[in-house]
Amino acid sequence: MALSIIRFDMRAPGLEPAEAQQLYEASLEMGEWADARGFDMLTLSEHHASDDGYLPSPLVLAAAMAARTTRISLWISALLMPLHDPIRLAEDLAVLDLISNGRLSIVTGLGYRPIEYEMMGKEWGRRGRLLDECLDTVLQAWTGEPFEYRGRTVQVTPRPVQRPHPTIMIGGGGAAAAKRAARLGFSMFPSIDDPELYRIYQAECERLGTTPGFVGRPAGPGTLFVSEDPDRTWDRIGPYLLHDAVTYRTWQPEGQRSHVKADATSVEELRAEGVYQVLTPDECVAVAGEIGPFGAMTHHPLCGATPPEYGWESLELYVDQVLPRVRNAVLDD
Repeated sequence: MALSIIRFDMRAPGLEPAEAQQLYEASLEMGEWADARGFDMLTLSEHHASDDGYLPSPLVLAAAMAARTTRISLWISALLMPLHDPIRLAEDLAVLDLISNGRLSIVTGLGYRPIEYEMMGKEWGRRGRLLDECLDTVLQAWTGEPFEYRGRTVQVTPRPVQRPHPTIMIGGGGAAAAKRAARLGFSMFPSIDDPELYRIYQAECERLGTTPGFVGRPAGPGTLFVSEDPDRTWDRIGPYLLHDAVTYRTWQPEGQRSHVKADATSVEELRAEGVYQVLTPDECVAVAGEIGPFGAMTHHPLCGATPPEYGWESLELYVDQVLPRVRNAVLDD
């Protein structure tokens, strides 16, 4: 059965702080609701220097989500590790893993916006080495034992509850990401479904003698809403989805590949392109069957600051009219 995912990036273009606060409160309520209704995964993303308020502190929001949920997996995807202090990041992630009782998973990313590195005082040209250093430091820190870091002895406690450590996957859409995952012995979660990346990963694991891990394969709608009347829903939320799509596209450097990238410049083009989808319950069931167990039905109920009431309509319709049918179909098989 395809995974049921709820995702938040908290874009709030043009909203005053009090209005943005309402979106954050809605995200917490939706996360708690999705946990109770059987969603598989709650995903939070990270970006900085965004004029529409894109979530800059996913670990803070994840901690709030962890405190209001009990079973759903919490994914930070992607966590831009090179922008963080490695020691402080190890501490924060360990505490988050403890709060969530081991429900934390991380997809690392380099990012693709030099402005973020400039804002954080990091060297864009060293981003690969910064990621490697951060990963190495975090893993050493999570042992709880003293180790040498930049010429001094440090020790990080508490240790995370997951042993030997929380799940870490390497994100990205290029050969360098696949080779990094193989070299470090990590699983891989690419930004695009590309058989060549999987081949490179497997070949590099074989060359280095590392054991291949799980390889995520992006499949399914980039953003999903469910509606009995898609035409009406597109009229209501189309501009919010378009803001999300256009802003995301303008951030992408030439050659950047992503499963969720759309090229549309109007709501009509966005609907026709198919990355952002508004489906009837019957269409949802069909898509879930087509993409199979490695695909995802990714709900983004506050996408582009979509008013919460429209997000709630979609989520409730999915749980009431899609999930039971999909699960029954799996049981029948």
